[in-house]
Amino acid sequence: MNSFDWLSNMDTPKSARFGVVEIKFKGGRKEYFKNKSNLDLYTGDFVVCEMPTGYHIGSVSLQGELVRLQMIKKGIKESDELAVIHRKATEKDLEKHSQAINRDLTTMYRTREICKELKLNLKLSEVEFQSDNSKATFYYSADDRVDFRELIKTLASEFKVRIEMRQISLRQEAGRLGGIGSCGRELCCSTWLSDFKTIPTAAARYQNLSLNPAKLSGQCGRLKCCLNYELETYIDAIRDIPVIDRALKTEKGDATLQKTDIFRRIMWFSFPNETNWYPINCAQVVEIQKMNLEGKKPVGLENLMEMSELVQAKPVSINNDLERLDKKYHTGKKKNGPKKPNRPENRNQDQKPRVEGESQPKSDQPRNQQQRPNQPRSNESRPNQNRGNEARPNQPRSNEPRTNQNRGNEPRPNQPKPNEPRPIQNRPNEPRINEPRPANAETPQANAGETPQGGNPVNKNKNKRRKKFKNNNRPDKPE
Repeated sequence: MNSFDWLSNMDTPKSARFGVVEIKFKGGRKEYFKNKSNLDLYTGDFVVCEMPTGYHIGSVSLQGELVRLQMIKKGIKESDELAVIHRKATEKDLEKHSQAINRDLTTMYRTREICKELKLNLKLSEVEFQSDNSKATFYYSADDRVDFRELIKTLASEFKVRIEMRQISLRQEAGRLGGIGSCGRELCCSTWLSDFKTIPTAAARYQNLSLNPAKLSGQCGRLKCCLNYELETYIDAIRDIPVIDRALKTEKGDATLQKTDIFRRIMWFSFPNETNWYPINCAQVVEIQKMNLEGKKPVGLENLMEMSELVQAKPVSINNDLERLDKKYHTGKKKNGPKKPNRPENRNQDQKPRVEGESQPKSDQPRNQQQRPNQPRSNESRPNQNRGNEARPNQPRSNEPRTNQNRGNEPRPNQPKPNEPRPIQNRPNEPRINEPRPANAETPQANAGETPQGGNPVNKNKNKRRKKFKNNNRPDKPE
């Protein structure tokens, strides 16, 4: 039963403040007291309040203009005689208040034993001691009237306090004790509901609920208060639904009503010798009733059921957005079919012929077509490129000694920059690797640091840097 002060941020002068404060006590009980001393109070402060017999300590729950609205709601006038707030609670007052609270539980257990000894038909739910230990209030519930005069005498003589017996209803008892309902939330009577209205059994019938007391009753043992929340909506929806006083007569037999869907306006009927239920629209039920009054009978309910299904509108899906996204990503997936074999014929079909002098980026080439450095190049995959020192088809091979020609993609030690003109050099004849070299043969090697006629420095190991991937199909060099 907490209340939120949504005007707490507004600063109002003390002279313009409302002089009544709402104080909350144990069990959610709230009362209103005057602040004659003009104390600076805040929500949650403990104050000492005036009582008919002594004083009691409570906490400030609400103050300001909202208190005026609460008093108008509960029918309390400002001119009524209200108790007064004495002072703010001190440490000694709070210690005495905690001692009084510790007596509540033991006193309740002892009082229940006394009630059993006196054979009183009542249920004791809670005991509340006043902060000055001068009075104790016993809250109980009973179905019939109870004579508790002997009980008061025994309690007064045992606890040495003034006894007050206060009878409460079962709903109020559940609100004071608290709990969790079947919906999974805290009870309405212990959080916000203060006015308890009578709940008839017809409220469950209007809402088409099964009359099962175990499902319709709450923690208090009475019908749930939430049955009244939607009752007016159901009553408005039932007005257009026909009343079935007797079974519908057809040529197949008498059809009895089994179930009614109020908001979809569909009624289910069944025949006595069958287990199938036939849904029929309310408008068609009215037509059948008119036919029965005229002495006519329809053939059956099967044809009417098919017509009613066509008339019904397609229900809108709740998760329409999710279904649309699922379809979007489901159709975008590729089907896992059999893969084609990785053959050179299939690769050459998809590959476009390269034009001589045109460079192709590596990212555009398939992975299988990229030549590895340690594998020889095939003559079939690229017909239009220069293959090392191989002669072109339209040019006759010369008998002159081989010069520094383009030898495939072999890396050269000292390459000129792309923008500078590259000098054409004739490298001296070198003996072939596979042929035996004569013992007295001189090799034209330059010392480190010397340059031949071409101008580029010659490395000592240049003879060793031969083309690794030699094409065996080309003719031998002329002698």
